[in-house]
Amino acid sequence: MFRSNLHINSLKKGILFTFLAVILSSFQLSAQNKQVVAEKGDGIYSLLKRYGYSYTDNLENFIALNKDNLGTNNSLFAGKKYILPGTENAVEEKTTSTTTSAPSSGKMVHFDIFGDKYADIEITSNDLKGAVYYLVSGHGGPDPGAMGKYNNHVVCEDEYAYDVTLRLARNLIQEGATVYVITRDPNDGIRDESFLKIDKDEVCYPNLTIPLNQTKRLKQRSDAVNKLYMQHRNEFQRMIAIHVDSRSRGENIDVFFYHDKRSDTGKKAATTLKNTFQQKYRQHQPGRGYGGTVSERNLYVVKNTYPPAVYIELGNMNHSRDIQRLIMADNRQAVANWLTLGLKKDFQTNK
Repeated sequence: MFRSNLHINSLKKGILFTFLAVILSSFQLSAQNKQVVAEKGDGIYSLLKRYGYSYTDNLENFIALNKDNLGTNNSLFAGKKYILPGTENAVEEKTTSTTTSAPSSGKMVHFDIFGDKYADIEITSNDLKGAVYYLVSGHGGPDPGAMGKYNNHVVCEDEYAYDVTLRLARNLIQEGATVYVITRDPNDGIRDESFLKIDKDEVCYPNLTIPLNQTKRLKQRSDAVNKLYMQHRNEFQRMIAIHVDSRSRGENIDVFFYHDKRSDTGKKAATTLKNTFQQKYRQHQPGRGYGGTVSERNLYVVKNTYPPAVYIELGNMNHSRDIQRLIMADNRQAVANWLTLGLKKDFQTNK
């Protein structure tokens, strides 16, 4: 259960998380505009992380510095040299300790749900302090959701939606938000592999077995959100559901946003997210165009949860190009980053 920035309920007994003192050695990058060699499997996210850079703060600068050496969708080439931005934007980790209160900017916190590699989080701002988010990744447990194939690998909606959801949760925590992950996995964490291992051990908050029956499954999630909503009645709240669509094999789609027809606030939040994506596509892929839309849709978790809700479809699990985008960890992180930017705009204009 997430509480004060993250509520993590134990999947075995009691409370899963323990706030730990996190001691990390300080580091400093040496030369400005340092050149480094990309390793096999590297994307921009993993390369920046390896050298101590904040992905969110340095992505655009990195692309600008290396635009002539990037492949499709800003991919990297193994063995090629890339320029790192100047060290003034590098994230320097300091020795800090955590507390059970909402951490202030610069504090380090540790949450096991994100996996060993991403469990330590620096609170970089309090821009979302006072905001409460319920993140519901699609399907899970006995239901893998939409399934596709790429290079003889089976890819399942629930695994990729969950990975994006965790990345979004981590981003929101960095910005000072309170986050509840409703669909949760005891051991997956954030994963950087292209092909995510399929399992059926996801549970619903707080630690409920996910039923196979669709209506019961959706009611279980809605009930979990609504119970938590009552604990935060006087706070800014949003429910975000993340899915991957299943359409005809020939339909290549952008990210779509849905809201309940009765919710003007939900519509406004969805529109803010869509506009953020449209702006980012225009910035990173000029001339490509963006076909994502905002529309009403009669969806169970959208119409039956109390907070204003946005339901997001990330692409088409039956289209090879959409799958190719989805299996790249850098792309999943970019989606989470753009959602974070949109949610910050939503919070700033509605709090």
